[in-house]
Amino acid sequence: MFLALNEIKHAKLRYGLILGLLFLIAYLMFFLTGLAFGLMQDNRSAVDKWQANTIFLNKEANDLLSASSIPADTVDKVKADNVAPLSQMASSAWTQKNPKDDDKEKVSLFGIKGSSFLAPNITKGRLFKNDKEVVLDQSLAQEDDFKIGQTLHLASTDKRLKIVGYTDNAMFSVAPVLYMNQKAFNQVKFGKDSSESPINAVLVRGDVSQSPKDLKKLSIADFTQKLPGYNAQNLTFGFMIGFLIIIASVVIGIFMYVLTIQKAPIFGVMKVQGISNGYIGGGVMSQTFLLSVIGTGFGLLGTWLTSLILPEAVPFQSNWLLYGAIGIALIIFALLGTLFSVRSVSKIDPLVAIS
Repeated sequence: MFLALNEIKHAKLRYGLILGLLFLIAYLMFFLTGLAFGLMQDNRSAVDKWQANTIFLNKEANDLLSASSIPADTVDKVKADNVAPLSQMASSAWTQKNPKDDDKEKVSLFGIKGSSFLAPNITKGRLFKNDKEVVLDQSLAQEDDFKIGQTLHLASTDKRLKIVGYTDNAMFSVAPVLYMNQKAFNQVKFGKDSSESPINAVLVRGDVSQSPKDLKKLSIADFTQKLPGYNAQNLTFGFMIGFLIIIASVVIGIFMYVLTIQKAPIFGVMKVQGISNGYIGGGVMSQTFLLSVIGTGFGLLGTWLTSLILPEAVPFQSNWLLYGAIGIALIIFALLGTLFSVRSVSKIDPLVAIS
């Protein structure tokens, strides 16, 4: 470590450039991770909010909630610890009387029973009590729009709903969720409320003892993986971050190799003086460790500062556990890339290097 620190102090510009490169790569990796995790949460946070174990869908729905349609009385045929019906549809909502396109927001409507386990937690206001009230995700709350007490308009219906409460972390397929009772949902979607109006799914919390054979049973984990675009998005970001880590290790390895070759005469003199290959190689590895740790730390700091100024529209969410895993992976791969330099040190012939 002594050798590593002294050499870094002696060549500040050279190692500063390497440090800057490491900072930029780490910053990009952490920022992409925040975007990936934010998008992932925007796809599934409402599903996580159910805290359910199983979902039943129509067999012909291709595992898609929006494409599923099952009779309402199917709920009574599912025997389980805790059963709840769910209706869902995509729509757009606004609160202005004469809305412009910018005033309309894409939303996902959830029709539920207020007494079921699907009822959301309330962060402000209260839960709906009748078919004229709605609770929405607090991300919709803006300076003048979507405030508690305002009248909510929905596309393709004349029904008016009153906003009575907010919940948090309720996003489905990158759209904030609006919760309403089943009667209000049927009036919005079908124009009338009827006991024969179909639902989209039956959710179960706990164990299932009996279920109809004409329904497809999915675990919530499997259902989440099959959300439109969810798996493809995660794989894309995963490959991007993985390749960045590999690229970073290769770049660091190349830099350290070039520096090692340039310092061959110095290492030759050190070997003549009796300094071992292990000590010299340890110094090279220590340099890489210090640079990668500092660069990763600055990258993490830059990502955190950036997250403070990002607009709400950007789906960015920090995951410090994931950041830590990626940071450790970057340091480990950087050290592995430097092993080529250590190998070069051991092959340096003192007499040739001096001459």
